[in-house]
Amino acid sequence: MKPGHGEVLLTEGDRRVRDDEERLVAEFRRQLDEGMWAAVPVRAEEDGRREARMVKEYAEIPAEADRVIFFPRAAGG
Repeated sequence: MKPGHGEVLLTEGDRRVRDDEERLVAEFRRQLDEGMWAAVPVRAEEDGRREARMVKEYAEIPAEADRVIFFPRAAGG
């Protein structure tokens, strides 16, 4: 999401399809290289509560994840 713009779809694809996965990995790396952080929405197993898990590498994204959320790092930190 970009401040003031709502959600913006950067890319999509099926990670089981080689060309799609290459594109997904490239976009993931590009976002991190631009200084963004990445998180994957998940449900806690204990109580089903929604939360986000930070990921630093594409391989850390769970197979069942349907999206990765990129957001800017906090200023001044």
